[in-house]
Amino acid sequence: MYHSKITGLGYYVPDNIVTNDDLSKIMDTNDEWIQERTGIQERRHVNTPEETTTSMGVKAAKVAIERAGLATDDIDFVIFATLSPDYYFPGPGVLVQRDLGLRTVGALDIRNQCSGFVYALSVADQFIKTGMYKNILVIGSEVHSRGLDMTTRGRGVSVIFGDGAGAAVLSRTEDTSKGILSTHLHSEGQYAEELALVAPGMGKRWVTDIIKDNNPEDESYYPHMNGQFVFKNAVVRFSEVIMEGLQANNLQVSDIDMLIPHQANLRISQFIQQKFRLPDDKVYNNIQQYGNTTAASIPIALTEAWEKGKIKEGDVVVLAAFGSGFTWGSVIIRW
Repeated sequence: MYHSKITGLGYYVPDNIVTNDDLSKIMDTNDEWIQERTGIQERRHVNTPEETTTSMGVKAAKVAIERAGLATDDIDFVIFATLSPDYYFPGPGVLVQRDLGLRTVGALDIRNQCSGFVYALSVADQFIKTGMYKNILVIGSEVHSRGLDMTTRGRGVSVIFGDGAGAAVLSRTEDTSKGILSTHLHSEGQYAEELALVAPGMGKRWVTDIIKDNNPEDESYYPHMNGQFVFKNAVVRFSEVIMEGLQANNLQVSDIDMLIPHQANLRISQFIQQKFRLPDDKVYNNIQQYGNTTAASIPIALTEAWEKGKIKEGDVVVLAAFGSGFTWGSVIIRW
């Protein structure tokens, strides 16, 4: 029986910092309004054509591979989580394989939005536990800024999201007391449209008709979010899936050394922290600086927490996410 262990972490965010005051110059909003509702102070946006979901993922991956003490030839498989691929198809997994100069290993794309990195870790964990692969590169990367409605009409969504990438290398270990102990995944598709980007899509209209219409009033090209409804569901599902993971491993809330929630909204993280009565040093948040980077948020936060020495060998680390789909999940790790 094998376990999978995170042996390398890395992240990358664009240099371009966009503050709440910057946004107030192009839409009817202000710093107080944004911070009160989300906790966000600033976020990063790409500002050159060369920066893409793939290119940021590659930069994060290079750091993770180096920290794992591996060469690119040691990577057996690539899993890439994103809702903002460079192309409609193919997905960015194969572009990473190309740009990193990897062997002709398999590449899998995960489309589970805010839960994408948790889902990707779960898939990688199963591949390693069965003995199929030894070293898997897992990436979460997003470019939101090119697809947001940066006007007053879209402020409820556009102020929340940022760009960035995070990566982890999962490697096989025979020490079953360490590494990923379990993963737990869920979905509830009846609420799919409560947080969604409907177009472009193949559901009801021909793409040629959508292009021909070119209707600037068509809001289906921008993300839609029923904010209060998402919040109410998120706090419930976060709590449930964290407890599910702990109970599966005979652990208590008091055993958590570090909780890293998906950085959707600081108010959600604070609600969960208060409910579980966790002190500040056992919960890591960085949404204040980066906004919601969807599939990239957990690997960016995990990397930062590790770099700052907040995660040590033997610690129980809990990752949890909730988002569009609705999908949610947790990962329980013994570091």
